[in-house]
Amino acid sequence: MDQDLVRGLRRFNRTVTQRIGALDDAFLARARPLGQARVLWEIGAAGRDVRELRARLGLDSGYLSRLLRGLEQDGLVRVEAGAGDGRVRTARLTEAGLAERAALDRLSDAAAGAILAPLSGGQRSRLAAAMAEVERLLTASAVEVAPCPPGRPAARFCLRAYFAELAERFDEGFDPALGISADDVEMTPPAGVLLVATLHGEAVGCGALKFHGDAPAQAKRMWVAPGVRGLGLGRRLLGELEAYAFDAGVRTLRLETNRALAEAIALYRAAGYREVAPFNDEHYADHWFEKTLTGPRTLA
Repeated sequence: MDQDLVRGLRRFNRTVTQRIGALDDAFLARARPLGQARVLWEIGAAGRDVRELRARLGLDSGYLSRLLRGLEQDGLVRVEAGAGDGRVRTARLTEAGLAERAALDRLSDAAAGAILAPLSGGQRSRLAAAMAEVERLLTASAVEVAPCPPGRPAARFCLRAYFAELAERFDEGFDPALGISADDVEMTPPAGVLLVATLHGEAVGCGALKFHGDAPAQAKRMWVAPGVRGLGLGRRLLGELEAYAFDAGVRTLRLETNRALAEAIALYRAAGYREVAPFNDEHYADHWFEKTLTGPRTLA
């Protein structure tokens, strides 16, 4: 890793944490630190499942429990067991908690205004654009990609969403039974693998490989959730599939796609895939691609 980049990121972190008041014991002059204030905000008016809260904030379960316990002691939060499953706990704001959250919102708006006030109009626009880019890149860095059994809920969610999108975008709709198969067995080692991308515990993308012995492997089921497109996740998933295939001894990777998926076609071409003659009778394919793998791909 480039040490200049590491030093630059650490310097940025120090500047931001100091400027937003993250170092203060009493965030925004309230009687609690930033961690508790953020938990209050994330619980929101509707309440939130504690497991979801932990995933969204990326907190250790023990630390989150301590934060919630402190908020409970202050009368701002109550944690309830689920009616149908006692193992499911939901955090809800009390009336005092709702009032405190509203006060934090007002103070946060004022603090943001204080940061923007000394800047010119042009500087404010530049800061807003820079913050949007930083947020986008930090979100991209928070995505995790890992093998997932096709029967898991996260995998089923991705595959259902993938099929639904194809049905909407293809001129003739989409019926998985008409296409070349990529069933659960074929996406389970050693026959293949399904990679699932998650962001804050939520499934946001997938991609699969089918191995064919000494013949080229095939990439299938490439999908990225609309809400995270533009983060480079499709490129990352493709690179992860290539690395997985290379480690398994694959040296040629193939895939096919429909003409309606212009962004996918552009991705494959940019990633070094060359268009070739049809190598299968995939019902929905208009373009067939192939790439020679020379090693795990490094994302630029």
